[in-house]
Amino acid sequence: MGFFKNFSERYPFLAILGNRYVLVIIFVIVWMMFLDNYSYFEHKVLDKEINELEDNKQYYINEIKKDSASIKQLKNADQTEKYAREKYYMKREDEDIYIIDFEEDAPKIEDSTSAL
Repeated sequence: MGFFKNFSERYPFLAILGNRYVLVIIFVIVWMMFLDNYSYFEHKVLDKEINELEDNKQYYINEIKKDSASIKQLKNADQTEKYAREKYYMKREDEDIYIIDFEEDAPKIEDSTSAL
C-alpha cells in the first residue's frame, strides 16, 4: 500500500484509481469491451454479417421478381417455344441450327510448356 501511496503522491490524478468503485467500473468496462461474449468488437462483426445478409436478401428478392416475371411469360406457348429454342437449342423438323462461338466467349487455355 505504501507503493501506491507514494505513486499517488507523485501523480495526484492517479489517486482516483485507489477508489474501489472506480476499479470496479474499469473492470466492468474492460470486461464488456474485450472479454464478454457480447463485446463491442463482437457486435461490430455481427453488424457486418447482418448487413451482408440484408444485401443478400435484397438480391434474392430481386431475383424472385425476375423469375416470377419469366414464369408469367412462359405460360404463353409462343414464349415457351422461344425459350426452349434459345436455351436448349431445340428446333422444328424442317430447320437447321448453327451455333456460332466467338473467341471472346471461349475459355482461354494456358500453354503448360511456356511456364517452364
